[in-house]
Amino acid sequence: MNPPHTPMDRRGFLTAAAVGGAAIVGASALGAFDAEAAFAAPAKSLDPTIPDPNFVEGIVTAIKGSTLSVQGSQGTRQTVQLTNATSVWKLHPASASAIETGDGMYGRGVRMPDGAIAADAVWINIVNLVCKVLAISTSRVQLAHHRHTVVGRIVPGITVASYRGGAPTSDLSGLRIGQAVQVLGAWRPADNSVDVARFFVGH
Repeated sequence: MNPPHTPMDRRGFLTAAAVGGAAIVGASALGAFDAEAAFAAPAKSLDPTIPDPNFVEGIVTAIKGSTLSVQGSQGTRQTVQLTNATSVWKLHPASASAIETGDGMYGRGVRMPDGAIAADAVWINIVNLVCKVLAISTSRVQLAHHRHTVVGRIVPGITVASYRGGAPTSDLSGLRIGQAVQVLGAWRPADNSVDVARFFVGH
């Protein structure tokens, strides 16, 4: 059976997961689930001053079972309900147990009648930075982001580069000191370094 794709099907799919605990496949079946999908354009509202009601971002302040309390960057507090349909990204696909208090998160899903979001996808500690390459070694790339220095960690089997819009490759030999790169990865709160998922070069 093909997974549901229309907005109505999607809402019903996630509602069933949130309230019924149905044994269903991960939410990636509903569409793209990778690091880039976190930064996809939000759904448009008829009123441009109203944010996408099905998107949430902020810091995880508490975890109670499968429910996350999230403090948004604009001061709003949100509740995110994880289900067995929720896909979790933390540098790579992960389980809900990888989420910790203090983590940053982006989430997409559907708004439930009680105001909570039933999440179909959650990205943990994801960052999207435009940087300049300062130094390169086999295990890390030193980067300048605005006035800050950021260590980008090369993760074997995970880190790839996309050169001039090409397909992702594990060959990082095209990185050069002085280059401008876009870095997509997962922030490490302990030391402010970034585990790199992808370098975009020459976009």
